[in-house]
Amino acid sequence: MTGASPAFPSFRRLLLAACCGLLACARQVPTPTPAEPPRTEATTAKPESFSAVVDAVFTAAFEFSPSNATAYGLHEYDARLDDLSRPRIEARIQELEALLARLRAVDRASLSFDEAIDAEALENQLRAEHFDLGVMRTWERNPMTYAGLPGGAVDGLMKRDFAPKAERLRSVISRLKAVPAVFAAGKANVKNPPREFTDLALRMSKGSVGFFEGSVAQWAKDAAGGDATLLAEFTQANAGAAAAARDYAQWLEKELLPRSTGAYALGEERFLTKLRYEEMIDLPLPELLARGEANLEKDYQAFVATAKRIDPKLTPAQVMATLEKDHPTAEDLIPSVRRSVENVRRFLVEKDLVTIPSEVRPRVEETPPYARSGSFASMDTPGPFETKATEAFYYVTPVEPEWTAQHKEEHLRLYNKPVVDLINIHEVWPGHYLQFLYAPRFPTKVRKLVSVGSNAEGWAHYTEQMMLDQGYGNGDPKLRLAQLSEALLRDCRYVTGIKLHTAGWTVEDGARLFRERCFQQPANAFEEARRGTYNPTYLYYTFGKLEIQRLAHEYTASKDASLKQFHDAFVAQGSLPLPLVRRLLLR
Repeated sequence: MTGASPAFPSFRRLLLAACCGLLACARQVPTPTPAEPPRTEATTAKPESFSAVVDAVFTAAFEFSPSNATAYGLHEYDARLDDLSRPRIEARIQELEALLARLRAVDRASLSFDEAIDAEALENQLRAEHFDLGVMRTWERNPMTYAGLPGGAVDGLMKRDFAPKAERLRSVISRLKAVPAVFAAGKANVKNPPREFTDLALRMSKGSVGFFEGSVAQWAKDAAGGDATLLAEFTQANAGAAAAARDYAQWLEKELLPRSTGAYALGEERFLTKLRYEEMIDLPLPELLARGEANLEKDYQAFVATAKRIDPKLTPAQVMATLEKDHPTAEDLIPSVRRSVENVRRFLVEKDLVTIPSEVRPRVEETPPYARSGSFASMDTPGPFETKATEAFYYVTPVEPEWTAQHKEEHLRLYNKPVVDLINIHEVWPGHYLQFLYAPRFPTKVRKLVSVGSNAEGWAHYTEQMMLDQGYGNGDPKLRLAQLSEALLRDCRYVTGIKLHTAGWTVEDGARLFRERCFQQPANAFEEARRGTYNPTYLYYTFGKLEIQRLAHEYTASKDASLKQFHDAFVAQGSLPLPLVRRLLLR
């Protein structure tokens, strides 16, 4: 899972949020459906240029989410915080409709090949955000939206050294003053969420209290540099933010949780529409599910066979359990990951599998408390427009002090050595971190600011198997078992997401699949299944991996190219929807 801040905001999600879809923008306009924004005719005599519309789309996006602008390296927005009030969101919905009308008025016949690709990506993702805000109205259903925003917005100013600390502290103070309004909006907007959403929002908001009172206060004392007036202003603003977070947590626990009886399931029509707009995946549900189930069965059989190679006397689950015994202590979790990352990069360089455009390494740190919503590891990288700060953060989620001893042990077992090697490949080399190192080189503004899950997550998942196929680990069956374990995890996400939202599955149904077919520990299986309630399309890992494997075969065969040439060509395009990347690479 990548933790890089999504661009193009639809509540902390890129407008081209990590995802992709299959609709040509230059076609005859179909009749609108309830899932689509209205199509209006252009009223201007002379259509705007495509570049002018692109600028307008992203300017509006960052006005709506200044915290995302900061994440992308646009620091003129640093002193502002997102307005999530109902009037502002309703205005954003209307704004999206106007932007779509402007984009559709552009003369597509006049566009270059690359501009046409960008235009198609842009239209689908505008539609995706409109669908999320205007039709699904996630902002009325998910209190996590409000729980996670303040901490992330402040953390983005603290952790990267793009300006003097005192200057960044002034921006922090400005955002802290706006934090109570975010939590107030959450209390006003959220009506009847699923209990799963409220449970996680409660965890996140409690973490935010500790984050403001601990990490933020400690950083600010250093950043103030002896300026007592500045520190006093911070202290007052921070106290207000922490109090608002505490109040929101109490509201979640005492008022919202008892009435959190809403359904998380989207239903087939909305699920497929979301997938089509965000990911450009346009398959009938039976075919989509069949792909996931077939890959789950294939990887399951490979896992069983590999386990027998390791120890034929044990069951596959017992073999995996023997691997999991070799895990770090809670105290050594972060240091152990730090020690292991460089080995993967060394192999990548020796085998010359892809061009690495930078010598800068990511920093391995604990996942911030406000972001601990079910992930075990994530990557947070500098934005494509960041010119000074080069810090990238490879986050690993530690055990929580309040967990039971059994929960702590099950969590730590995930970080056994073979699996950590695979996580390093996925998150860092040559997965997310490498792909994001290319971001400043992406050829257009759209490709710098648009990222979809089947590309970004599909690539990272693709690299896990690719690295072992190319010799990483020297054929060690334990490492292959770990790779298959990670593949099974994504296969189970694929199937669980579909069935949670279209087939009446409960979280426990999903957790059972993770335990029985993916060999996950019970605590981890529950977290994974619950994630599917609020991340319904997390099939993009496996779907993207399979599409990239197919594209790699076609590219190397048709162009008589090496695997390195394919990798260099693929990551150079940005994280566009995969049907568009296919057109770019095979044109």
